[in-house]
Amino acid sequence: MDALVWVAALMPVAVLIFYIYRKDRASSEPVKELLKAFGLGMLSILASLLVSVPFEMLGLYSMEPSSVIGAISLSFFGASIPEELAKFFMLWLLLRKSKYFDEKVDGIVYAVCVSMGFAAVENVMYLFDNYDSWLQVGIMRALFSIPGHFCFGVLMGYYYSLARFYPKSPKKNRAMILLAPIIVHGLFDSILFVINVTPAISGLLMIVFLVFCFKMWRYCSKNIKTHLERDKEVV
Repeated sequence: MDALVWVAALMPVAVLIFYIYRKDRASSEPVKELLKAFGLGMLSILASLLVSVPFEMLGLYSMEPSSVIGAISLSFFGASIPEELAKFFMLWLLLRKSKYFDEKVDGIVYAVCVSMGFAAVENVMYLFDNYDSWLQVGIMRALFSIPGHFCFGVLMGYYYSLARFYPKSPKKNRAMILLAPIIVHGLFDSILFVINVTPAISGLLMIVFLVFCFKMWRYCSKNIKTHLERDKEVV
């Protein structure tokens, strides 16, 4: 049984890493560098606690919100801000002197691998914490949470590459390296957490969530395509 739980937790992560790896097949990154990014992403779980724990001690959020404001506070101060800050730090450590970061799509590839490292650890924790219903939890997270982290990584990597390869571009690109994934991640979690505290409108919010996920995936797919096309122009 435990083996099946591990497979359910890690399979969607592996599929999305392979997906982004294939997107960059014209000039693939070294596997050892991708593994390094994945490992740093795993470590970012611990790094995120250095931010989320103090936030909780300051009373910025509660793990058991009972109101809409509480749910939104948990989403941003308990999840999106600390998690995306931690991922960004790991991505910066990886790419600051990397000789392999030589194409715009590379920023997305490495950011996704970091994000998937985080998602892998988180997914294992969630499935084993919900051992009696691991299959249902695993399916739902494979459909939404793991692709969500994939998209947060795409956003971070997209703007990271803009800042790197277009240093004279608007300063907002540098700000968006963090702002884009934090905002989208925060909204993603907010809708889900608000559903839990407002059961009367949970059906409507679920529709909003599905539309949000669809548009998020389309936008991130467009960003991947944009950087791939920009790299072809350079060649």
